Amino acid sequence: MNYILFDDERFHHFLPLTHTRPLGELRCGILTMRERWELILKQSISHKSESYLQEKYPCNISTDNILINSAIFASKEFAESMMDLKEGECIVQGETLLCIRLNEADTIQFEVGTSKANSTQKTIETEIHLLRQPWDLFSMNDRAIREDFKLLTKGKTSQAVSNTNTVLGNQLFIEEGARVECSMINTNSGPVYIARDAEVMEGCMIRGPFALGEHGVLKMGAKIYGATTIGEGCKVGGEVNNSIFYANSNKAHDGFIGNAVIGEWCNLGADTNNSNLKNNYEEVKLWNEKRKTFVKTGLQFCGLIMGDHSKCGINTMLNTGTVIGVSCNIYGAGFPRNFIPSFSWGSANGFMEYQLSKATDTASRVFARRNLEFNDIERSLLKAVFENTSEQRNYQS
Repeated sequence: MNYILFDDERFHHFLPLTHTRPLGELRCGILTMRERWELILKQSISHKSESYLQEKYPCNISTDNILINSAIFASKEFAESMMDLKEGECIVQGETLLCIRLNEADTIQFEVGTSKANSTQKTIETEIHLLRQPWDLFSMNDRAIREDFKLLTKGKTSQAVSNTNTVLGNQLFIEEGARVECSMINTNSGPVYIARDAEVMEGCMIRGPFALGEHGVLKMGAKIYGATTIGEGCKVGGEVNNSIFYANSNKAHDGFIGNAVIGEWCNLGADTNNSNLKNNYEEVKLWNEKRKTFVKTGLQFCGLIMGDHSKCGINTMLNTGTVIGVSCNIYGAGFPRNFIPSFSWGSANGFMEYQLSKATDTASRVFARRNLEFNDIERSLLKAVFENTSEQRNYQS
């Protein structure tokens, strides 16, 4: 059986994070949506998403395929339900197509609405958790970390904990090669997972649930509240609360980030802070690129959504419910606008377009710092995002 994650209309509601990745590559918990399915199904999974993403994330089609909605949190129970499907059958929840079994020709022609209408629809009693809006990523991170912790540590033994640490509770798991010294870790509030070759420097204070990805670094004296995930290759210091950092992003210095999602290859300058609570305690609204308007989140605490490759200078102040696009460069005093379109360069005093050639040159240098190549595929992807978001930049004053 071949498995493929497909994106439905909610892909557009997760912009700017999905400008540069399929929905199934979003991380919530310790794992991405794809990684969780691969762990449960024990095989690799590809994506059926936007055409411009296919070069980096190709779709592998076989003679017999089960297509799974990318927004579903994988579970063994739902996986078992999928196994009972016959060709041309699907599972739905209300108006949402959850999964469908198709042959090669029908998979190539797959469209969510048409394929659903032409199939035999089934429902199941299994509880399903889905991503619906970008703030779900940090709102659902607590539950996701706990579930992923069980998946990743089942049948395994943690590396011994150095006696230089103070540990509360018994939910700490340290993979081989990780280094944790002279820190305080409270797992009574949730599990703490330290991945292979990660490092927790001296003086860190951690409250679970928390996950630190491979080669990730917590800088000295970091204060981390759950539920927080720091992806592979990230370097994070200061104070962080209920946030997710995707791979290879840095917040190496003091400053507060809370109720936030930070994409890949981002850098937050020293003493960057985001507000996560309005002074009048009102509900926070976030910009929706698809609808071109601010939408209600239903949340009192909501901080920052930042797309890949974006940077901000020292002492940057970001208002409650700020959305920053891909490859933005922000600096200067004052609060910039709550929505900063992709490829913008500027401050609270105004923005101009960040030229594609300069953005890709910077990205190339950032990749080189991690001994990685910024290849033609990455360059083509950023070019597509630049072109797809050009209209947004015309709205700036």
